[in-house]
Amino acid sequence: MEALAVRLSGLDPYVDGAMRIVAFYDTLMRRRVDLPALARASAGLAECVTGIRLHGTGRAIRIAPDGNQAPPPGAPPPPGPPYPPGAASPPGAPPWTAASTTAPITLDEEEIGTVWLERPGPPGPLDEVLLDRLAIAAAAAAERYGPARTTMADPALVELAISPDSDEAARARALRLLGFTAGLPVHAVAVRSELPLDQVGALVCAGRPVKAAPLGAVGVVLAGRVDPARFPAGVRAGIGAADSPDRSWREARTALRFTTARRPVVHHDELGALALLARIPEEAARENADVAAIARLADVPEDLETLDAYCTAGSLRQAADVLHLHHSSVARRLDQIARTLGIELTDPTGLTRARLALTLWRLLGN
Repeated sequence: MEALAVRLSGLDPYVDGAMRIVAFYDTLMRRRVDLPALARASAGLAECVTGIRLHGTGRAIRIAPDGNQAPPPGAPPPPGPPYPPGAASPPGAPPWTAASTTAPITLDEEEIGTVWLERPGPPGPLDEVLLDRLAIAAAAAAERYGPARTTMADPALVELAISPDSDEAARARALRLLGFTAGLPVHAVAVRSELPLDQVGALVCAGRPVKAAPLGAVGVVLAGRVDPARFPAGVRAGIGAADSPDRSWREARTALRFTTARRPVVHHDELGALALLARIPEEAARENADVAAIARLADVPEDLETLDAYCTAGSLRQAADVLHLHHSSVARRLDQIARTLGIELTDPTGLTRARLALTLWRLLGN
């Protein structure tokens, strides 16, 4: 590219300059520079303040020609270009737009951000070319290092990132292509939801890198940090605790098995020793007398709901509050359930047996 630019330099100065700009950004893209480095190089080339903003982060990168962060201009750039690229600032525009030119950053035909130049005078003759190449380079950097605005990811990349059979080099490459920064922890979430996965991911990981993909009957959400309180109603989610996505995914699937209607979101760390129950062979669990008794009790949904409320609450009156019943009615139900199970529910040991049996019955897929 550089050789071609030299050959064209004697034909047309504009073409020579444009070709040199193209070669300049081709070199930056081959070196896989990130967004701050891209803004710094562009500011030096344009000899004016250069800005990059991704809609997904809401943060603007503004670099002065000397390579340092530019002084605050007064107001941040809006989500999209305020006027066509190459046009002068409209009257009354905020300080950052003064004599600026802008261009959109697009990725997979979606506008994910904006790049701009802030000149004290009118736009330069090659500003449009420079911004076009800057926008292309910024899209490549956003896809490589993230976070871009899009949440849904290639299921093959996600599966490669969470598979225990992937070697570390392949896993690191998959995470990099998904937009996660190397060396930072990535946690997995196993999700069952009628809502689209991208909506779930955007809610629980607002403002942070997040990618989601379906994997069989379970959805996968990968993120650096997850807010359990932000899962919408009707979603079941298990959250892995490990920093490595393969171990975190294993933990997330285990946690998902412990979710219930009353506890739809479970963090693996909260399970403690209960997580060991998930390792009990199914055949051994089915043959256990207490688990078999729970299976028979499940034929009467009202009794199962009463036992669940009592095991969750731990007391008769609290269970009555949960069920919105008088405590005497709940007491009568529990007496009948205790006879059916052959367990004394008012005894601490009996209550522990009932809780474990109910949990094991659920882990069998009920």
